Amino acid sequence: LELKETIGGTVTILSVGGTDYEPIIRKALAIGADEAVRIDAAESDSLYVAKQIAAYANGKGFDIIFCGKETINYNGSIVPGMVAELLDLPFVSLANKLNVNGNTATIEREVAGGEEVIEVNTPFVVSAAKGMAEQRIPNMRGIMAARTKPLDVVPAAAAEAATSVKSYSLPPA
Repeated sequence: LELKETIGGTVTILSVGGTDYEPIIRKALAIGADEAVRIDAAESDSLYVAKQIAAYANGKGFDIIFCGKETINYNGSIVPGMVAELLDLPFVSLANKLNVNGNTATIEREVAGGEEVIEVNTPFVVSAAKGMAEQRIPNMRGIMAARTKPLDVVPAAAAEAATSVKSYSLPPA
């Protein structure tokens, strides 16, 4: 959203999951996203989620695909790299600062013993670390406007999960 305010463009929020994800998507609309898409699929593993995102993004002409560094459910930090590979795009992980000048982005990230500065041309995929942007809280006007913005629900792309759970049990008390 900060880039949109600075250099223009549009922001599309995308999530893979069921209807229980819609309040989170609406929050993104309330703070300024232009479009919202929910891929109607039960996320089964990281590769499946990455395939869903890549199938949707392929051919849409996105300049930058932002991802979080981790997810609450799997916490693997691997979906963004998989999306980049599936779309044959450059990938920069754990970015904490990003500046865009035309078709070139300068990205900073912390590495062991210092900071690394990377330049990459659009389009690319980036995973954002803490500190990439200021957290925003939706105001009442944004919340009301988000209720009327369309949320596009698309069917899942044909893909199979690469993993399955054979068993699950809690450890002894």
